[in-house]
Amino acid sequence: MTRYDVVIVGGRVAGASTALLLARAGLRVAVLDRSGHGTDTLSTHGLMRAGVLQLSRWGMLQPLIDAGTPPVHRTTFHYDDGESVQVSIRHAFGVGALYAPRRHLLDRVLVDAAAEAGADVLHQTSATGLLRDGTGRVTGVRARDRHGASLVLPATFSVGADGIRSWFAREVGAPVVRQGRSASAVLYRYVADLPADGYEWAYLDGAAAGLIPTNDGQTCVFVGTTPARMRTLRRNGPESAMTALVEGSPGGRPLADRLRRARPVGRMHGWGGTPGFVRHSHGRGWALVGDAGYFKDPITTHGMTDALRDAELLATAVLATVGGATAETTALRRYQDTRDRLSRALFSVTEQVAAYDWDGDRVRTLLRQVSSAMSDEVDHLDALPADRWMAPGPSKTPADRAVVTR
Repeated sequence: MTRYDVVIVGGRVAGASTALLLARAGLRVAVLDRSGHGTDTLSTHGLMRAGVLQLSRWGMLQPLIDAGTPPVHRTTFHYDDGESVQVSIRHAFGVGALYAPRRHLLDRVLVDAAAEAGADVLHQTSATGLLRDGTGRVTGVRARDRHGASLVLPATFSVGADGIRSWFAREVGAPVVRQGRSASAVLYRYVADLPADGYEWAYLDGAAAGLIPTNDGQTCVFVGTTPARMRTLRRNGPESAMTALVEGSPGGRPLADRLRRARPVGRMHGWGGTPGFVRHSHGRGWALVGDAGYFKDPITTHGMTDALRDAELLATAVLATVGGATAETTALRRYQDTRDRLSRALFSVTEQVAAYDWDGDRVRTLLRQVSSAMSDEVDHLDALPADRWMAPGPSKTPADRAVVTR
């Protein structure tokens, strides 16, 4: 039976990134995910500067560019009073453009890189229990593959990266230490033949909408409002709800005209809304990362960037612990404190944006606060060692790479 340094439950952005960094640092890592390799997931998937900075440093940005992810060189803000403000993405911190890769691409690139670095990656495999020693310390994970075969994955350290409704968080009893109140209900879909000049955000009457250029010449179109309002509008179907929210405000009508000329690709996707939260995210032998530990409303389009940031913060803490340089409790407390410090302002302002009770002047003020919080985050990440995660971990030949669909 293989004993791992780290077992990670969840192989999406947060889990795959954590696995990648730890495997490159030479640790023996296993990551398991209940979904299939290269599958999609609910996400409007816009990356902000901090996320692009990290992907670039890890050598993970170029594969996304090579796959046709278009660069975003400007962001346009549309307001309900008719004003539109265009902001160019200035070249800073080594980043000259933003990107919004589809999740089936980004997640696959990250998890394949983790496997290439030496991690064992098990898809279509679900965690069923935690291993514990006589003192209660978490010492690994029990799992089951899609054929029903039981697996035992002992590890020095275990990580929950399994999303908002984290099984891992329930198993360890991780308490919520901050609970949000606001939530966006969101509809989104992909369309073709809709030229989008970079990211476009529209702040309407009790609603927000956006255009996000992505792969295959497509644009992700989304609209969000309060869950109660969305439930009412969806009684006539999701198409009618999206149209009503966009056309129902003066600032949305130009966007509605463009949408009518676009060609839908695939079905509409919906998200009913969940208030944000922050969980206590570490204990003896375990930690949470990504949405499992910290989730805020998607209206500020920062979830993937959060996941990349927190993966690096946690990987740093785990390495300090495994290497013996820092006591486990100290290293993990530092991880959580840094995450919370970098997240606090953005969590608060996102709560206010997701309330949808602002007017034009108020939302402009809130967006300036969003920008300030993001700048603080980039400053912190830019100060970290730029080349720390580029060194390869244990090599495997292509035949040995353990990207497994059991």
